[in-house]
Amino acid sequence: MKNFVVKTTANAAALAVAVWLLDKITLTGDSTGKKVGTLIIVALLFGLVNFLVKPVVKVLTFPLFILTLGLITLVVNALMLLLTSWLADKFDVPFHVEGFWTAVLGGLVISIVSWAMNVVLPDDKD
Repeated sequence: MKNFVVKTTANAAALAVAVWLLDKITLTGDSTGKKVGTLIIVALLFGLVNFLVKPVVKVLTFPLFILTLGLITLVVNALMLLLTSWLADKFDVPFHVEGFWTAVLGGLVISIVSWAMNVVLPDDKD
């Protein structure tokens, strides 16, 4: 359970950095508390998308991973972020990613920040 909380916190922090850095990734809310709640919901959606959909996409695009020496990962991450944005829209969560290239940059930012957060935060396998 602790690992789940750590991963969700890291995702929420990474999404917050992406929202802060990129103008075309938007998160709206009346107060800071609502924005934090929205970030947590989006982090849970993003984690669910990465848990359920990303492995299937990686298997289906395995030849492209080999051919591009892994650079296709940027495209896959962007597609996962766009899917998260689409799901957030379906659940009336005020989070939106505008455009593919914004999603590529956002996916890159989220990957870097998530990696850094997972290095810093404890990762107990309990």
